[in-house]
Amino acid sequence: MEIEKLKKSNTKRYIIIGSIVVLILAGITLTFTKAKYKTTTSIPLVNGTINYDLSDLNLIGVYIQEGEEYVKTDTIPTSGYEFNSEESYCTINNERDDTITLNYDMSTQNLTVTPLTTKGTKCYLYFDEHKIPAGDTILAASKPQAQTTDWTNNGQGVTYYYTGANPNNWVQFGTNSSGQSLYWRIIRINGDGSIRMIYQGTGFNTEGTNTQIGTSAFNSSYNRSYYVGLVHDGSSQHGSGQNSTIMKTLNTWYNNNLASYETDYIDTGAGFCSDRNLQSGSWSATGNHDYAAYGRLVNSNSPSLQCSDVDILSQDNGRLPNPIGLITADEAALAGVTWNNQKESYLNTGQTYWTMSPYSYGSSYGAGVFIVWSDGYLNYGRVDFAYGVRPVINLKSAITITGEGSVDKPFKIQ
Repeated sequence: MEIEKLKKSNTKRYIIIGSIVVLILAGITLTFTKAKYKTTTSIPLVNGTINYDLSDLNLIGVYIQEGEEYVKTDTIPTSGYEFNSEESYCTINNERDDTITLNYDMSTQNLTVTPLTTKGTKCYLYFDEHKIPAGDTILAASKPQAQTTDWTNNGQGVTYYYTGANPNNWVQFGTNSSGQSLYWRIIRINGDGSIRMIYQGTGFNTEGTNTQIGTSAFNSSYNRSYYVGLVHDGSSQHGSGQNSTIMKTLNTWYNNNLASYETDYIDTGAGFCSDRNLQSGSWSATGNHDYAAYGRLVNSNSPSLQCSDVDILSQDNGRLPNPIGLITADEAALAGVTWNNQKESYLNTGQTYWTMSPYSYGSSYGAGVFIVWSDGYLNYGRVDFAYGVRPVINLKSAITITGEGSVDKPFKIQ
């Protein structure tokens, strides 16, 4: 009986001691918990400080870009993304307030909300994928030569261009109306970072008629000097407003095959150079004269990538209906296709095709434009003759591109 009473007494003592320990531990835990998970924050205001409950002021949405969509995520990204201040916004009492400006520094992970003065503010942060400019990817994968002046960046940019028989400048981009993949060769990376490339067909064709979309006259008439223009106005040296015959061909092909890619991928402002300056003298619709490219390329093989403002043709400046054109004779010369001098160049296809550079006008011959001759050198043709058509387009600089530019691993647009 005494033993039984002793057991009960000891048990009661252990329960009391255990309860005291639990209470002490609970107190300690509560103290640390309150320190770690405070329910209020102090917000400095112009006229003092107000304590807001964090349930009334918090980030309730972080969204990251995946392709063309944004998806919600639980954490703010620390790399691989850029903060999109235009897309991000805050609400007050569930109503969007566009007077609030959000800025987020990816390096310091610091968020600035301006102004922050109202209870019930909730913010939504949007982050875009960080895209390496396509030109940087291309330069890292292949080694084109460099030209230091370029009209696409007001003469200040560095242009990178390709030469040789088969450089790593292959690009797979787009599909035609039959669902076939389209292949291109990069002519150059323009001074503004856009990428100029020439059509190569629906496969890795290096020669033959499959490297072009067909044949066409440059213009149906040849008895006026203004017919050397890819576009012209029917009266003046540098006019626009009327499409040449070959421009109509390019427009039809573009609308059937590439128009759907324009918004996301095709640069509408980089443009093309239709250099209609003269080598010397004054211009008239029927006067005998040589154009500036004649002096550069026939007399002294001195190609240039400069262009007068009046002869820069683009969709953005209203001189072209679509962002598509042809290669210039100067670009062909830089790639190795020179005047009456056959060299190995990736531009040689065994076919004769048009450039967009005016050659000359003579009363006996008419209007002439430079061509890439089938034997692999520059020549000229009268504008009403039919030669091959190889479209040229410019890709935007701010696109993602993968690959190495080779036949096995061509550059591909993402």
